[in-house]
Amino acid sequence: MTDLPFDLPELQPGSVWLVGAGPGDPGLLTLLALHALRSADVVVTDALVDKRILALAGGAVESMGKRGGLASPKQDAINARLIELAKAGRRVLRLKGGDPFVFGRGAEEAMGLVEAGVPFRIVPGISAGVGGLAYAGIPVTARDVNSAVAFVTGHGEDGDVPAFDWDALAKGAPVIVFYMAFRHLDQVVARLLDAGRRADERVAVVSKAATPAQTVLEATIGTVVADVAAHPELVPPALLVVGDVVRYRQHLNWWSP
Repeated sequence: MTDLPFDLPELQPGSVWLVGAGPGDPGLLTLLALHALRSADVVVTDALVDKRILALAGGAVESMGKRGGLASPKQDAINARLIELAKAGRRVLRLKGGDPFVFGRGAEEAMGLVEAGVPFRIVPGISAGVGGLAYAGIPVTARDVNSAVAFVTGHGEDGDVPAFDWDALAKGAPVIVFYMAFRHLDQVVARLLDAGRRADERVAVVSKAATPAQTVLEATIGTVVADVAAHPELVPPALLVVGDVVRYRQHLNWWSP
């Protein structure tokens, strides 16, 4: 990338960059992410990175991604591979879908590098909970709807629905964006209703956001479980957004895969 009016940092041998690839569309890569893809000797990719982005890699590509409910490498094994490659003097890119520090285990991988004495850099990416919803025509904030938004994982460390304070979440956040809630959608809905959210409140499910396979379903809290079951084209990775910002999609549905 020599046509830029400024210099980009060099991906040094023996170091690891933890890079966010964004929600899917290759056009949402940052300059640093593209620079790293072209510079790395080895790209260790997450399972959710779009193949069009991996086609930009200048070096070898290894897949080490975690997928809920599927056979996946252990986090310790991923950390060990990053350290092994760096210690061998390779220029290593760990590529994560979305942003590495938003439900991406980036902190765990960075801490592993710290403990091993491996130099690293964090390259943020556009999180699916913001960029993916934008591609569905849904803003995460709108002045007439909300002055707060909660980003929540629907998939806890033990594989079940997280046991946080659902009453506080339901009362405190006018808009809630759930990542990785697809497998436990019925439980998430039950907890929201038990915590006082209205059954007729608007929701949307965005499957494979910002990719050619993007599919969006609009529903309500009360109908979404049945509606998803009636649409087998909706598959993970999928976002669930709860709140009146969903109504903006009627006017802002700008993107056609």
